[in-house]
Amino acid sequence: MDKMNLKLAIQLRHELHMHPELSYQEVWTKHHLMDFLKKYTTHLDIIDKGNYFYAKYTAGVDKPTLAFRADFDALPILETIDLPWKSTVPGVSHKCGHDGHSATLAGFALEVDQKGADKNIIFLFQHAEETGQGAIECTEVIIEEKINEIFGYHNMSGIEYNAVHVIDGTAHCASKGMSIEMKGSPAHASQPENGINPSFAIARIIEALPELTSPEQYEGLVLCTVVHVEIGAENYGIAAHQGVLRLTIRAEKEAELNMLQKNIEDIALQLGKEQSIEVHFYDRDEFPETVNHQESVDKVREVAADKGFSLRELTSPYRASEDYGYYLKLVPGAYFYIGNGEEHPPIHTFEYDFRDEIIETGVEMFKGLVGME
Repeated sequence: MDKMNLKLAIQLRHELHMHPELSYQEVWTKHHLMDFLKKYTTHLDIIDKGNYFYAKYTAGVDKPTLAFRADFDALPILETIDLPWKSTVPGVSHKCGHDGHSATLAGFALEVDQKGADKNIIFLFQHAEETGQGAIECTEVIIEEKINEIFGYHNMSGIEYNAVHVIDGTAHCASKGMSIEMKGSPAHASQPENGINPSFAIARIIEALPELTSPEQYEGLVLCTVVHVEIGAENYGIAAHQGVLRLTIRAEKEAELNMLQKNIEDIALQLGKEQSIEVHFYDRDEFPETVNHQESVDKVREVAADKGFSLRELTSPYRASEDYGYYLKLVPGAYFYIGNGEEHPPIHTFEYDFRDEIIETGVEMFKGLVGME
């Protein structure tokens, strides 16, 4: 990678880190990335899509079109480490490394703009990955630009530094936020028998979760995490009469995620029927399973070998979800990882910061995937 391009990409990463924005609030971030590409490239078309944008390099109408994706939203986590590029936004920081992903893609765009490529390339800068919604909106680019294949990477702690890590098949589990709202009827706290209290029904649902997620029932990993329970209010004269149970359900296979959700809903509905409780369900933060296509992930392996990067095989998918899976439902592609090091602080923690050194590795991997030296 050209040293000046690397310097610009690292500087860009630091600027993004200082101005983090949450999902669907990434106004400054999007425009700063667009301005960067407009300033330092001459052969790219910049297409503004509202919440997100992409840049396009055209090699010819008869050439295949490859897409490369980076996310750019931040997290509601306080910056506690003293960095020269420390977040200037209270309570918000880039603790997942999306600043580094976007800087990598921008650095790759500089290389393509200056050196050229024999394929059409879409540089897709995506919003709102953390909520699972950004990729849903960005999939329109897959159809509009007739994408033939898509690639992306994530920095990852706990694995070998600067090595490229790959996995066949499922790379990230599917997950979903699931809310179960239950409504009975109020009564004086001295006469609870005159009301309908959903506390016991919610408790029975929670009690049933270990059996519902028993590994003997599934082929892959299946998990259910209680994230929030709210029943009644701090009023000691009124018996609780409404409540909500919020769960995150997660599975290696989407079919098994759906089976778990149905089983939980069936229990809730049965309890509601037995106890005359209104039951309502709401979903949010839905992520698909992320499943690599074999030919595409094999290309990642070949490029890592050709570039002389250490290549490591992951033995199991990540439990955390990734909305990149929406792209892989529409077009062949792969998602790979570049290690921050076994001892580097994990993502989504106070101590984490993206390692600038792996930007060059990401750019070189992307260049290899389009056949650039």
